[in-house]
Amino acid sequence: MNNFENLQVTTHPIEDGAPVVEIALNRPKVNALSTALLEELLIAAEACTADPPGAVVITGAGRFFAAGAEISEFTDPATREPLLKAFRDAFDAVAGIPCPTIAAVNGLALGGGAELAWCCDYRIAGESTVFGQPEILLGIIPGAGGTQRLARLIGTARAKEIVFEGEQLNSAEAQNLGLVNAVVSDEEVLSAAMTRAEKLAKGPLLAIRAAKTAIDTGIDGTLPDGLDLEGEMFDDLFDTNDAATGIATFFEHGPGKATFTGT
Repeated sequence: MNNFENLQVTTHPIEDGAPVVEIALNRPKVNALSTALLEELLIAAEACTADPPGAVVITGAGRFFAAGAEISEFTDPATREPLLKAFRDAFDAVAGIPCPTIAAVNGLALGGGAELAWCCDYRIAGESTVFGQPEILLGIIPGAGGTQRLARLIGTARAKEIVFEGEQLNSAEAQNLGLVNAVVSDEEVLSAAMTRAEKLAKGPLLAIRAAKTAIDTGIDGTLPDGLDLEGEMFDDLFDTNDAATGIATFFEHGPGKATFTGT
């Protein structure tokens, strides 16, 4: 999974845990999201779904996370539809990775770059990071989840304001909206994301994946259906080794002392 032209994919072994996969967008100078890059991101995301690691960290090589789509491909009618399909396929695949995903957002995350961050479970940003959906300023709208995933994250009223006005958010503003889990110095973005990923990778992997599925599936359905799914997964997890270990350790030593195997 390392033979990419536009990505750097690194698997980090974790002591007493599952490995963490780091996916770095690597298309200088601003990591503009081209069809070729998105097709590689799809392959990487599908690999992480077929054989889930403990967690996945997505970041941008160099100074930027991603400054948006490759505009030249959108303005050409011959390449616009393939690019739009590549966005949909790649971002759906990222959102569908069953283990936790963390966007380590450095520099600019605009347009498609912001929409990639919205696909992830966590977002850790640098102090100078800027998020934005500027498409309206070009006379178009977000086309890779900016009207849908963003609204599900922060509600329709605030999402409309951001999209209608092409608003940019600094990292503190994004954190106040609940879009960012943590703001750190620009130099610490990747290390902070890796620290969070390592913690998750040492946890009860089956339970974490079940929780992600329950939340992501339930939020788009009815409350009764979501509660049914939650109950089924809750019951199934009692058959895992991790649950047996966690419960036994709780009675012997209290909470938070178990060492899980992911089985």
